[in-house]
Amino acid sequence: MSDDGSGKRDEGSGKTEEGSGKSAKMGKTASKRTEDGSTPKREAAGAGVADTTKRRPGAKKTAATTPTPEAPTPEATSTPMPTDDETTTRPPSAGTRPLPAKAPLPAKAPLPAIRDLPRFMAGEDSHPHDILGAHPATLGGVAGVIVRGMTPDAIAAECVLADGQVVPLELVAGGLVNLFGGFIPGATLPLHYRLRFHFLDGAVWERDDPYRFLPTIGDVDLHLFNEGTHRRLWEKLGAHLRTMDGIEGVSFAVWAPNARRVSVVGDFCGWDGRIFPMRAMGSSGVHELFVPEIKPGALYKYELVTLEGMIRVKTDPYAFKMEQAPGTASIVQAERTYAWNDDEWMSRRANKGHYDVLREPVLIYEVHLGSWMRMPEEGNRPLGYREIAPRLAEHVRGLGFTHVEMMPVMEHPFYGSWGYQVSGYYAPTSRYGEPDDFRFLVDTLHQHGIGVLLDWVPAHFPKDDYALRRFDGTALYEHEDPRLGEHPDWGTLIFNYGRPEVRNFLIANALYWLDEFHVDGLRVDAVASMLYLDYSRKSGEWLRNRFGGRENLEAIEFLKQFNETIRIEEPGCYTVAEESTAWPNVTKPANEGGLGFSFKWNMGWMHDTITYFSKDPIYRPHHHDSLTFAMMYEYNEHFIMPLSHDEVVHLKGSLYTKMPGDHWQKLANLRLLLAYMMTRPGKKLLFMGTELAPYGEWDHERSLDWHLIQQEPYRAAFHEYMRRLGHVYREESAFWREDPSWEGFSWIDVADRANSVMSYLRRDGTRHAVVLLNMTPVPREHYRVGVPASGSYRKLLSSDDSQWGGSGYGSADHFPTQPSAFHGYPQSVSLTLPPLGAVILVPEG
Repeated sequence: MSDDGSGKRDEGSGKTEEGSGKSAKMGKTASKRTEDGSTPKREAAGAGVADTTKRRPGAKKTAATTPTPEAPTPEATSTPMPTDDETTTRPPSAGTRPLPAKAPLPAKAPLPAIRDLPRFMAGEDSHPHDILGAHPATLGGVAGVIVRGMTPDAIAAECVLADGQVVPLELVAGGLVNLFGGFIPGATLPLHYRLRFHFLDGAVWERDDPYRFLPTIGDVDLHLFNEGTHRRLWEKLGAHLRTMDGIEGVSFAVWAPNARRVSVVGDFCGWDGRIFPMRAMGSSGVHELFVPEIKPGALYKYELVTLEGMIRVKTDPYAFKMEQAPGTASIVQAERTYAWNDDEWMSRRANKGHYDVLREPVLIYEVHLGSWMRMPEEGNRPLGYREIAPRLAEHVRGLGFTHVEMMPVMEHPFYGSWGYQVSGYYAPTSRYGEPDDFRFLVDTLHQHGIGVLLDWVPAHFPKDDYALRRFDGTALYEHEDPRLGEHPDWGTLIFNYGRPEVRNFLIANALYWLDEFHVDGLRVDAVASMLYLDYSRKSGEWLRNRFGGRENLEAIEFLKQFNETIRIEEPGCYTVAEESTAWPNVTKPANEGGLGFSFKWNMGWMHDTITYFSKDPIYRPHHHDSLTFAMMYEYNEHFIMPLSHDEVVHLKGSLYTKMPGDHWQKLANLRLLLAYMMTRPGKKLLFMGTELAPYGEWDHERSLDWHLIQQEPYRAAFHEYMRRLGHVYREESAFWREDPSWEGFSWIDVADRANSVMSYLRRDGTRHAVVLLNMTPVPREHYRVGVPASGSYRKLLSSDDSQWGGSGYGSADHFPTQPSAFHGYPQSVSLTLPPLGAVILVPEG
């Protein structure tokens, strides 16, 4: 019988009896279990729900007062409820009371259409609002509202109206859940009410009805999501505290298009998926439900019934916070509770053009938060976000860095992955604190004039079964075919970039970090693995694209859309590609045929440079081209030169141990390498700890060796050298202003391989600096070099000065030019090049 009724109450009753019998039988065969395989305990039902009369320890429980389905006589008092014309709640006048004797008795609730009931009672209905909640109806010529509610194991139920009246609800179907219904004559929608359920042991659970509220996500949002273009998707999907019809609660929304049924479960319902099934929003694949009275901090997941009838319990892909192991639940979070203090920084960022950063100093300090500094006196624990914030900000500013790049802070189950196997893309890891604590870290860095970059991992995700893997029982976020959907090297899964909703999940996630956390840029990890279908695969282990090639066409379009979206939405931010192949036009705009990144890591430079400096100086003349070759392709892309974490792990040793020679020569070589890096074209990145020149390689389980600069004078001097070098780079615009152009660089002498000496010029308009590098431990006396200006030059920096731990050889500070043409210039200077030393000269005045 439909909700509008037919006036034939007897026929409706007959169908009710028939429907109850069928649904009860079906319910017994379709019983489901909770995540751990046990039957849910009803004592936990309602746990975490605020302001209800659930199972009060002091409630009266006697044989005389135990409610029955025929005559419920509860001892509970209704909690405050809104009336139809109020937006705030008020208590009823005097507890609960039955309907007045003169009022018509509630009619037996007619069942919904019989074809819907078996599916609903079996726990596989994706449209629970069609049955549950309040529905207008006319019975026996009397207009009113049918109210239906359900919960497992209840023996009686009542509808508590806003004025305190209590309407008994009849059991109309039983089985997997017990469905109750009642007719309220004369009532109209919207109807404000609560449901009260009674259990055999006398427990009472009273709550607002989630099924009386309108959807919290609209058609336009769903359309944009299915199209793959919703740019603030995190505000619609996931869990959000909100007020609906004067009632506070949480709206849940999740994408699971192939699930028969989706329920939200949590500590507020005993993790029982029968209690809060969600409604499917048309053909969008999104399921939604507003659950009243849930508070921040509540734990939740989604329970999904697959097409095969199996139950899967999943964390929220859009969760703002997640539990730490062994827990895997998502956690409800209040939003926009942090008061930012970086207005000046954000105002400057908003006024920047997308490509302004190309002509700014960029010196990046790469950091792993969990091992930068630890507290050995407290079990070697890592610093929290708020603890590390002032220390890190002061440290990097003192060293002259312009940016901090954090290895992934998104929630990840395996600490040893360093964050590169992400399970919670929208959740800062709770290892170090709350989401607002991470905002405090970014805020503090901004207030110290330091930009913030995050490593971001859209290339793959782990196989942990509680997260994205086969989310609704199908390969939803990944590919079904392992030749497309699995990384053989890392044991992870590859996103299906051809699916609009997956692209939207990732691109909205990028915008989320830039907008909600004021992050200034993203370094995209493992871009090469995204671009090639045969990446790290043998013949027969991969599939060609539709043109027969090995390029991943869907990934290419995704990267273009990602970069173009950020350019439009966040023009003051920039993106960086970790791309290790010769793929062309990585940093060319997407609308000109490129991928659209702002920068590309120069992995070739990194490899060639470390190889060169690791050789004994006696062999360096034979490898001179290893240093000069990078300038052959320098202007093909916009490069960042990385000396990253990848070069100081997995038995590769630290940069210090890579250098040849004794202790003094190792430090001299390292000072020389860093001077070369800082003065050549391109932006710079150094991994944390480089400033300490540690003996050992990086270990994510322990702190950096901060004691070295306290206990070893040479390393303390090296630390001061790093400080001076960083500030020289930032203060001398010739080293960065013209990075995108050949006008900013020219060789003075590229061919002095016999002496292993290189000299070049860096320019910013009329400003310039002369750089000379002596790659051997042999001093070069009276070394002549041509210079572009007459007059006199002064030494801006020498890596061999004694204050940095050098020899101090050839310590002159001023060098007058001589009218002796050299290297194509009409004048030149003569100086002594120190052993394993770099000298930077600038014109006097």
